[in-house]
Amino acid sequence: MRLTRRGFLGAAGGLVAGTALVGSGKRNPLNGARTASSAREDAIPFYGRHQAGITTPPQRCSSFAAFDVTTDRRQDLAGLLQRWTSVAANLCVGRTASPMRPSPDAVEPDSGAAIGLGPARLTVNFGFGPSLFGVGAADRFGLRDKWPMALVRLPRFDGDQLSAVGTGGDLTVHACADDPQVAFHAVRQLARTAGEDASIRWAQTGFNEAQAAGGTPRDLLGFKDGTVNPTTAAELDEFVWVGDGQDQEWMRDGTFLVVRRIRVQLDLWDAQTLATQERVIGRHKASGAPLGRRSELDSLDLDRRGPAGHLIIPPDAHVRLASPAENWAQMLLRRSYAYDNGASVPPAASGEADAQAALDAGLFFCAYQQNPRLAFIPIYTKLAGRDALRQFTTHTASAIAALPPGASGPGHWVGETLLG
Repeated sequence: MRLTRRGFLGAAGGLVAGTALVGSGKRNPLNGARTASSAREDAIPFYGRHQAGITTPPQRCSSFAAFDVTTDRRQDLAGLLQRWTSVAANLCVGRTASPMRPSPDAVEPDSGAAIGLGPARLTVNFGFGPSLFGVGAADRFGLRDKWPMALVRLPRFDGDQLSAVGTGGDLTVHACADDPQVAFHAVRQLARTAGEDASIRWAQTGFNEAQAAGGTPRDLLGFKDGTVNPTTAAELDEFVWVGDGQDQEWMRDGTFLVVRRIRVQLDLWDAQTLATQERVIGRHKASGAPLGRRSELDSLDLDRRGPAGHLIIPPDAHVRLASPAENWAQMLLRRSYAYDNGASVPPAASGEADAQAALDAGLFFCAYQQNPRLAFIPIYTKLAGRDALRQFTTHTASAIAALPPGASGPGHWVGETLLG
């Protein structure tokens, strides 16, 4: 596959591998009730200092696509980003891709599939992969000297089963909305607008719990996703946004994104006892409280021991290994979605003659950060080697991208700081 003010609070986490699938500590303040009618009419500004869809309160639906740029001309790349900015700005306020009506004999610039659905809190953001800067590829656009040093190619982690097609991409597009058709429609129109300048490399849709009760949503493992995220402006400046002198100047007010599609062996997970599941995660399933505690919001006491001297939260429990306390106080802004791709033969069994299909479902993990070299890579290296949850998960797709600052207003475009 290929106009409410934007919130600055941290986004809800998901079933996260590389950080907490079921996080620790304070409640995510973005979990709140919304009615379908109010969400459908809401529009989130596309233009701004930062790209939307990063610190925006999470929407219910996600549509992500990685693109290969098929032109070698720098001016074509700039033109593509200008067109994408115009289309996204229109879609985010509930218009069609182009507000101009074509003649009856012309091909329509918009499929029309989202007419009447409203903005539905649609956000769209764009990112640049390492290959766009000639990293591991030819420097087609003369951007090598603009390469952000934090934009490193991800190493191969223990347990990865990534396909060549489902890895990387020159450009990334992530559309989120409270309506699945609105989110998918945005990616579809951007693919059409790309024309001969780019083609879809791989794509993934996802969904979130409705959060109607205003509580912490549960992931596909059945546990509450009460994750720790940076929430204050100071925390976002420290852990998410690129500041002055921290990398290439064109990246100031931008951020870096890591995405991973994580397939969960749900049949194997469902066969485990409740006690086993809780030891793997490090939390009580029903309440979401840390093991040995009563409330979901109780602090994660990693040093607490039982009567026999054993650690209440096991050494290989997911929440322990993913907690900031175990990772040099590093924090990721997690904004993940569950996914369901139907059923297929698991990667590990694809060569077996009697292999049977199983549900292909799990987490589409999205994490924003100031520097993946200091955050995601060392955190997930630890998790890939020691996390008890790893026996139930397989990473099947991956990408990393530099997300530049937002377009400041009409007449400006995302990527202008790099190519303008």
